[in-house]
Amino acid sequence: MSPFLDLPPLTAARFAAIEDRVAALLHTTADVIVTQGEALLPLEAAIRSAVRPGTTALNIVTGPYGQTFGGWLRDCGAEVVDLAVPYDTAVGADRVAAALRAHPETSFVSLVHAEAATGNTNPVAEIGAAVRAHGALLMLDAVASVAAEPLHTDAWGVDLCVIGGQKAMGGPAGVSAVSVSARAWQAITANPRAPRRSYLSLLDWKERWTDAGRTALPHAPAQLEMLALDACLDRIAAETLPATIARHRAAAAATRAGLRSLGPLAPYVTSDGHAAPVATTVRTPAGLDARELAAAALRSDPAVPVQAGGGALAAEMLRINHYGPAAALGTVQASLTALAAALDTVRADGVHTDTLHSDGADAEAARGAAATAWTAALAG
Repeated sequence: MSPFLDLPPLTAARFAAIEDRVAALLHTTADVIVTQGEALLPLEAAIRSAVRPGTTALNIVTGPYGQTFGGWLRDCGAEVVDLAVPYDTAVGADRVAAALRAHPETSFVSLVHAEAATGNTNPVAEIGAAVRAHGALLMLDAVASVAAEPLHTDAWGVDLCVIGGQKAMGGPAGVSAVSVSARAWQAITANPRAPRRSYLSLLDWKERWTDAGRTALPHAPAQLEMLALDACLDRIAAETLPATIARHRAAAAATRAGLRSLGPLAPYVTSDGHAAPVATTVRTPAGLDARELAAAALRSDPAVPVQAGGGALAAEMLRINHYGPAAALGTVQASLTALAAALDTVRADGVHTDTLHSDGADAEAARGAAATAWTAALAG
């Protein structure tokens, strides 16, 4: 029999211990609920639990997930104020504070920490201070940032912090978690529209699990996903969280440095300070379809984590993922080599030659620039 089919049942004590390890990763003393599903589950649960008809919500949009949150907020009957910024930058705390002053009735703010889809990251510490001074609840999507950059849930005033295991943690997509502050529980408990007897119900978890002493699980847990999450936490502990964060930052710095030596390609997020550590998005020159270039890169090396952007950005943006095990210099260099080969392929085919330099892309120079930036980032 497979060892994965002959495991003893996951006990309530083991489940609770994993929750406690997640809480430590988030630097929070708040309740943590591990949910059995992809992170969209607790993200939607947090919004539908805390927001009621008539709530004024400030929804900060720096990528596609902010757009999704706006839809859920409106479904809940909220009056939604969208604060949208171009996807190639980050939102500043001053803009958030100004939006809160313009809408003093705001009681809920939704924010994405790092947008893997667009390659930007937002200054949560400063934004959190502005939101807390206003008195609103702050929900943070930290799915792409956890274990890739600092995440201080309590110190930053985050009331609902959602994470997933599939990016920088290097784990499964089928398990996620949300921390819930005392202020958030007050709002959820007072909301007559909060989901009950539902997979989206945080109150069910609170009453049947957290408040009941975490001694009896309310349902059969997804055992393999929970064990995989525990193994991810083991790996982060062995490497140390600061080292894991430093490795992701080095991968981003190396990718951006290598791209800048490839001529016609440039980081989509122009400011290094606004760049996410989990993925680097790439702007292709006018007339060169990013989907075509990504396909050529994958033909050169099918193993590289390169893909075209999504939605309206698919033609002008491609993305290099460098999270989890892929946050490694070798993976970054392989991705740059594949992109250099793709540029040469497009040039050799005589397509878009007016947008490309006449000489070939210098893969060796890109790899060297990446290595220098990697070393400098780790040293800094």
